Amino acid sequence: MNKLIVSSSPHFHAKDTTQTLMLDVIIALTPAMIASVILFGFRAAVIILTTVAACILSEYVSRRVMKRPQTVGDLSCVVTGVLLAMNLPVSISPIIAAFGGVIAIVVVKQMFGGIGQNFVNPALTARIILMNSFPAKMTAWTAPMNHSFADATTTATPLGMLAEGSADAMPSYLDMLLGNTGGCLGETCALALLIGGIYLVARRVISPVIPVTYLATAAVLSLLLGRDPLFDLLSGGLMIGAIFMATDYTTSPINFGARIVYAIGCGVLTILIRQFGSLPEGVSYSIVLMNILVPLIERAVKPRAFGKAKAGKAGAAK
Repeated sequence: MNKLIVSSSPHFHAKDTTQTLMLDVIIALTPAMIASVILFGFRAAVIILTTVAACILSEYVSRRVMKRPQTVGDLSCVVTGVLLAMNLPVSISPIIAAFGGVIAIVVVKQMFGGIGQNFVNPALTARIILMNSFPAKMTAWTAPMNHSFADATTTATPLGMLAEGSADAMPSYLDMLLGNTGGCLGETCALALLIGGIYLVARRVISPVIPVTYLATAAVLSLLLGRDPLFDLLSGGLMIGAIFMATDYTTSPINFGARIVYAIGCGVLTILIRQFGSLPEGVSYSIVLMNILVPLIERAVKPRAFGKAKAGKAGAAK
């Protein structure tokens, strides 16, 4: 006799699995990966392959050691590896990149139970740890379109130039849209990220609520503080953070209202850190901080149960 499995509602069947969702994310990240190789050369591909291999191996070994069912096949570790690489400079040592992959999978993900159990984004948390452990190496930016790594030209990111007051050397909007600036592998080409975001929304992998609210909040606050909203949107990790990081299923809210509050918090923190913080960039810290607050946000912003009257109407009915 077959077992009767009883679970809470809603009860519906969907063809999507973790593997198909993760595959869609990988496809959406492909334009950014291609752009990074075009802009920074073969070493970008080396960094991407290194972090992906480190994440796959870390997940396989940790699941074996913890005597848990293997989850390598769901491709979530591959997504983590790609996202981590997209948040690293091309000049980073492959050893440090691999170390970041181990942190993301073993420490942030598997030690908390695996996929669906981690309360912060693994790739962003690994990046923050690497930033604090190897600050000089994590902020050594290489100029794009200079594929001879031995003679690579160092440069500053647009946000770094703004913090230093180098107004004359600021890149144009077109340069930032196409990625002709210094920065991490996946954050420079905003156009590639927008293409990936449109794909995810079209495939209904993500809802546009979080990225649109995040970007709109950042733009409005940037304008109120006398900054350049378009510059803030196109520079740094804001675009990749809003589209690929803040929308992570595990670490973002489920309810519509909670998503709005969460995204507004991400946008406000990002611009406040950029404006008043000692670091020119604040996307990673903003998203991780809001990840931590997600349970409180969902508790405070609860949807009304279907058919349940509001407190005032219930009292009047009596």
